Amino acid sequence: MPQKLLVLRNCGLIDPHDVDSYLARGGFEALRRVQSSMTPAQVIEEVKRSGLRGRGGGGFPTGLKWEQTAQSPGERKYIICNASEGEVGAFKDRYILERDPFSLIEGMVIAGYAVGAHQAYVYLRSEYAYLVSLLMDAIGRVEQKGLLDIAGHPFEIELRVGAGGYVCGEETAMMESLEGRRGEPRVRPPFPPSQGLLGFPTLINNVETLMNIPWIVANGGDRFSAMGTPQSKGTKVFSVSGDVKRPGVYELELGSSLRELVEELALARDIKMVQVGGASGRIVPADKMDVSLSYETVLGPGPVIVFDRSRDVVDMVWRTMEFFAEESCGKCAPCREGTQAMMETLVRIADGKGVRKDLKSLEELSNAMMLTSSCGLGQAAPFPVVDSLRYFSHEYEAHISA
Repeated sequence: MPQKLLVLRNCGLIDPHDVDSYLARGGFEALRRVQSSMTPAQVIEEVKRSGLRGRGGGGFPTGLKWEQTAQSPGERKYIICNASEGEVGAFKDRYILERDPFSLIEGMVIAGYAVGAHQAYVYLRSEYAYLVSLLMDAIGRVEQKGLLDIAGHPFEIELRVGAGGYVCGEETAMMESLEGRRGEPRVRPPFPPSQGLLGFPTLINNVETLMNIPWIVANGGDRFSAMGTPQSKGTKVFSVSGDVKRPGVYELELGSSLRELVEELALARDIKMVQVGGASGRIVPADKMDVSLSYETVLGPGPVIVFDRSRDVVDMVWRTMEFFAEESCGKCAPCREGTQAMMETLVRIADGKGVRKDLKSLEELSNAMMLTSSCGLGQAAPFPVVDSLRYFSHEYEAHISA
């Protein structure tokens, strides 16, 4: 199956410094339609009809989140675009922002109209600070065309650059960072649509999610929902890296097979395993690569990392856990202590000093972290351990025997 370009439809075909090149390809037609002939409720209904789900990894229904934000009382409301993209192996949002910032801006203005927000923030990770000038230029050019306007009121988009914390990709930790505090997850409820940034209703969507909005409004939610699987509608953008001949960014209809992505498009060969979703993603061994990419099976936020048969599984997993131990915010004990204990155990096994009970300890600690950690970091950090023990236990055994 060839690529199906919705989100990436303009990439390479427009000049990110020239809004007229975007307008020439139908840019802002969706926004004009929204403001001329649709009520906010009708926009939300269209997004709900599309079946679009959050593309940041959580998969929450986008239209439902918009509806909750719109219905929450508040003297003001906010939009936050999550452009943190801190997951290991992720670079699709960077690719999108570099090539088509105008679709993102249009999607954010439509979202503001739908939920009643007039202030928006784009939250970038510190490594993406170089994108600030490009995005500011794009926002300025759109404003000059008079398109940053909702019912006669200005719609303001501001950029914020984080300090590089992985945990700030979690939406409540991101809001803490935006408010000038240390990035740590908040206790939920309340959830952002009812009480978010500065205590006001806040809609948080990631870059790819918002990029879908102009297409959905212009072409209709029914046409979008005709693509994909019963629970995974539309397309998904992936960033493929690792042991492949053609690393890069690809967009496929949801329900396509993992094998198609890594073998046919990225030209991977002699595969041992694929990690779908970045460091916290699930591990898929080579003999199971016919699995479909969907919310019902395996998906994540978009990173796909391929490992060939020369790679040592135990070495990969302990280095992943070293990353999580470093990036844990430390707020909750299961994640703070669990990642450290896992890392130490994995190092011991990798060095040939492990014992068989270490494998049982890793399983028990994984279960405890997944059940009791406060946020997605601690809940998902054990996935590589759990999956590698399931599919590659013989490699752990070989290290222990050695």
